[in-house]
Amino acid sequence: MFFAIVDWHRVFNEAGWLAYILAACFTVAIFIIIERGYALRNGGIIPADLADAIMEGKAATGGRHSAAGRIIDFVERHPGDTEGAKAYARLEVMKMERGVSYLDVIYTGAPLIGLIGTVSGLLQAFSIIDPETHMPDPVRFTESVGYALSATLLGLVVAVVGLVGNGYLQRRIDKHAARLDVLLERILRTRHQGGSTSDTPAAR
Repeated sequence: MFFAIVDWHRVFNEAGWLAYILAACFTVAIFIIIERGYALRNGGIIPADLADAIMEGKAATGGRHSAAGRIIDFVERHPGDTEGAKAYARLEVMKMERGVSYLDVIYTGAPLIGLIGTVSGLLQAFSIIDPETHMPDPVRFTESVGYALSATLLGLVVAVVGLVGNGYLQRRIDKHAARLDVLLERILRTRHQGGSTSDTPAAR
């Protein structure tokens, strides 16, 4: 309802040059959310068949190009290196976080950029005083206030998009990280107990 009643073309025009900066921030935020959302899909991190195989100690097909598959490959190539396996798992989690930190910058910086428009617009509004009335020029005052409010509105919209996207991606990353930790412990325990490579998914 809110987006339907706002004339976004007018808001964009009134925001001036700051609108282009905020539009660039919005574009980057949307790209990161879509790209990371696709990269963090279950099939790309922990395929269901691979997770079931690890938990049940059965062989499974597929998942070799997933994060879980790469961790299993590392364990197979470095038997007995428990600390190395855990460090490699943390590296995979860091890969999942790639680009998400930029959302922090965007949702923090966008309102500040909008605030720049607010302050500069108000300064312009009160900078020209009519010598007869000793009051700000009505036309310039209206234009300047419109510029101030438009920049603020765009900054807040970009910040909300970045904040929501960051929260969504962080929850997915935390979920995948917890699942990878459980699966890694299961893999290491199985190998410690003398499980043969034929009983693990990475033996394929």
